[in-house]
Amino acid sequence: SQNSEARKTLEEASKRVATMAAAQRVLYDTPDASNFSAPLFLEAICDTAKPMFPANIQLVCSADPIQLPNDIAMPLALIINELLINAVKHGSTATASATIRVGIRQNGRKQVLTVEDEGPGFDLGAVRHSSSGLRLVEGLAGQIRGTLEVARDPSRCVVIFSQAPGENGIEVKNGNI
Repeated sequence: SQNSEARKTLEEASKRVATMAAAQRVLYDTPDASNFSAPLFLEAICDTAKPMFPANIQLVCSADPIQLPNDIAMPLALIINELLINAVKHGSTATASATIRVGIRQNGRKQVLTVEDEGPGFDLGAVRHSSSGLRLVEGLAGQIRGTLEVARDPSRCVVIFSQAPGENGIEVKNGNI
């Protein structure tokens, strides 16, 4: 019905606003004017997301002790939020318990964000035009010179970005999310 669709849209918008507020709190509380702590950032995003998901979803988040540039905070927070929403929708069932793992790691000169779920995956081409969340992720990744790709096995989304001069940009590879 239109009411349930409207309610769903409002709930997703509320999650986006809460995620942006969590990211903003991390930036506000950070003494460094140009960088923020990846562990504090991810903890804030995950702590904000956990109560919004069903009780059968376990969210496991961890990050290496690295600093990230402030200018990617909002797009990265929204990318994580959208991928978490999709992981809950498509990587779990209403009754079975499921685990979603989110991590930020240092890999050489690059940083890697992973979001993993336990679902079956999907064909990005088949759902690209019907999924507003995936279109949003593609747009956000594009803002920071990234791309969205889908790999079904393993069920993983990988975001790779770099702080090195001339190497900035972000790549989003998506599994079930």
